[in-house]
Amino acid sequence: MKIEQIYTGCLAEAAYYIENNGEAAIIDPLREVGTYLKKAEKAGATIKYIFETHFHADFVSGHVDLAEKSGAKIIYGPTAKTEFEAHIAKDGEQFKIGNLTITALHTPGHTLESTTYLLTDESGKDHCIFSGDTLFIGDVGRPDLAQKGNLTMEDLAGMLYDSLNDKIKPLADDVIVYPAHGAGSACGKSMSKETFDTLGHQKQVNYALKAKTKEQFIAEVTDGIMPPPQYFAKNAAMNKGGVESIEEVYEKGLNALTPQAFEATANQTGAIMLDTRDPQVFAKGFIPNSINIGLNGQFAPWVGALITDLKQPILLITDQGKE
Repeated sequence: MKIEQIYTGCLAEAAYYIENNGEAAIIDPLREVGTYLKKAEKAGATIKYIFETHFHADFVSGHVDLAEKSGAKIIYGPTAKTEFEAHIAKDGEQFKIGNLTITALHTPGHTLESTTYLLTDESGKDHCIFSGDTLFIGDVGRPDLAQKGNLTMEDLAGMLYDSLNDKIKPLADDVIVYPAHGAGSACGKSMSKETFDTLGHQKQVNYALKAKTKEQFIAEVTDGIMPPPQYFAKNAAMNKGGVESIEEVYEKGLNALTPQAFEATANQTGAIMLDTRDPQVFAKGFIPNSINIGLNGQFAPWVGALITDLKQPILLITDQGKE
């Protein structure tokens, strides 16, 4: 059995590669799927399933692209509605990866379709959970993103309390918790810098798991939540509908321009000039009116926050080799 956490620092996001007996699965893949395909190819394994814990709001998933390239089936939890082919799992439905079993546990609260995937090893022992944004290390997912109609943040927090107490807390203390995010993500408010832990330790130290009543839980989880970034709703919509392949994005975007062509394009299109070099290098010389967001930091969230129009033309200024 192989379980590998693939962590992306600028998004504070964790995807997972699971492999056993010639079969593999990916949990919450990022947009660029080459890493997962290479791992499976190197191991001589077939990617059988792509498990999504929910419709992500903080990044665009690579689920559709990975399914097309690998032949794997996309799995979402109960109530999910997609515009692409996917299997909508029933609560408690099981999936085999080699000799491993993955059980879908419907855990609504962060979103209505949020699902935790329980992995049981070859001997039948519960080994770990992939908890998505339902349970983080030191925190739980924010309950304000799926509000609509008469469904309030407090209602969703109540659902989250029930999900944690009915589906997750009854599991054994030695079960490992593998969440979708760590510190730095806007999907929670007090996540640990640690990216995995035992469930037993989380029961001891995670404020949300220590709440004595549902009322206490709702009050503590909803207290101090900042408004979500403006791009959250846009990303979630794209993840429900699917997007163009990353190769098409590269084909359009990786076109080097001469200084003259760069200036002409900027003047003709109103493109934003985005300089991705380190701030110290940028300060020594830059194109007037360009914006500096260095790659060595939280590049993706800052770009999402500052460039709000998804159709906005962008011209990149980069270090050579980091295009």
